[in-house]
Amino acid sequence: MGQKLKIAGWVAIGAVAGALTTVQLQATARGALAPLPLEELQQLAAVFGMVKTDYVEPVDDKKLISDAISGMVASLDPHSQYFDKKTYKEFREGTSGRFVGVGIEITMEDGLVKVVSPIEGSPAFRAGLKTNDLITKIDDTAVKGLSINDAVKRMRGEPNTKVTLSIFRKDENRTFPVTITREEIKTQSVKSKVIEPGYGWLRVSQFQERTMDDFARKLEDMVKAEPKLKGLVLDLRNDPGGLLDAAVAMSAAFLPEGVTVVSTNGQLEESKYTYKALPQYYQRRGTTDLIKQLTANTGGLLKNVPIVVLVNEGSASASEIVAGALQDHKRATIMGSQTFGKGSVQTVRPLGPDTGIKLTTARYYTPSGKTIQAKGIVPDVMVDETEEGNLYAALRTREADLTKHLSNGKDGDKALSESAKAAEKAAEQAREQDREKARLRLEEENRKNPGGRVLPEFGSDKDFQLKQALLHLKGQPVLVSKTLTERKEEKKDN
Repeated sequence: MGQKLKIAGWVAIGAVAGALTTVQLQATARGALAPLPLEELQQLAAVFGMVKTDYVEPVDDKKLISDAISGMVASLDPHSQYFDKKTYKEFREGTSGRFVGVGIEITMEDGLVKVVSPIEGSPAFRAGLKTNDLITKIDDTAVKGLSINDAVKRMRGEPNTKVTLSIFRKDENRTFPVTITREEIKTQSVKSKVIEPGYGWLRVSQFQERTMDDFARKLEDMVKAEPKLKGLVLDLRNDPGGLLDAAVAMSAAFLPEGVTVVSTNGQLEESKYTYKALPQYYQRRGTTDLIKQLTANTGGLLKNVPIVVLVNEGSASASEIVAGALQDHKRATIMGSQTFGKGSVQTVRPLGPDTGIKLTTARYYTPSGKTIQAKGIVPDVMVDETEEGNLYAALRTREADLTKHLSNGKDGDKALSESAKAAEKAAEQAREQDREKARLRLEEENRKNPGGRVLPEFGSDKDFQLKQALLHLKGQPVLVSKTLTERKEEKKDN
């Protein structure tokens, strides 16, 4: 099964696995260390000594220790991770929504880097790069054969340094070089528009440090443009999560003051915590209370406007917190398909000035006490991704598909009867068949329309789920899925 699930990383739809994190950034000093298992540590020291003296060639001490730490942490669950100097820097850039580069959203096509869109105002935008441009070379390095991560690393760099991209523009049938000066890019994780008079659409693609600033500004602009807002679609599809405080703040924008947003529970006392819709639970020290300001600037409209939250299998972590809170408080109707099921909290703890670990420290629970881990948020209304059905959803990996995934802590550890095991095996075989059908369908579509979009862009006039959300807000009949059903957590072998 593992090999086939790798298909789920296809760029057009899937969430990036490394971003599936609800993160608490903490640098608190630890108390007394747990008792050390001396016999096992002696074995570790013995192995270290054997590698140093007996291995075919010399091995660096720091690399051995770093790899040992990495292996120990990675064996726990899919989301715990050791950060060396390089990955620690990349992680902090990912949560801040800032990085140094040229400013393009990209995918891969036929082994080349394809521009999905230049980020507005970025160096690439000013240089005239366009959607569907293909990057064939980065400086003197041919892109063919590079992974997307390698390509990204080559385009990033220090501020004010230059990179030359060789561009093939298909509609003009020409190749030309563009030299771009790198600079700090501030990504926007929030998009919005009035989709028709009285109804707004607001999409959140990830929960970063700047998300709430963008969220507040976009909503204020929307209410100014449409002061008599009748309904709002909050689009969290393919939102892989991010920072916990941003999720709590976004929930607080729509919920009554003081109600529970999410609770966490883990081994540490500090992991047993309840987050409420109050500024002390989301406001960072020395910053403005954006939710209070937003509520005032919109005349309290957001506390009462009807809301539909769109979710799918790629909605994870922080986006599940928001959906779960609004669902439990009956503040919104959740529509789409069952979410990813990442109901765990990762805490980032520094090990030094430029290394650290991301460790799973708690499970989170919705206000009604439900755990989402390995299950996800089940929509109030199941809606297919297209009018023809869920054509490619089977290709998306969920938390329950990941090796070593954390159980939900309630019924996930119960022994299974033979009949239950047989039923699970049959269900998994059926999913494998669905994945194979979806994979073949995707290959056929790519042959018919190479480089084209497989599914309509979110927020476009061809977005089927958005159309259904709008119908629901208007009180009109919705085309409910005839095939989607709730998927339970399965027992997985570690």
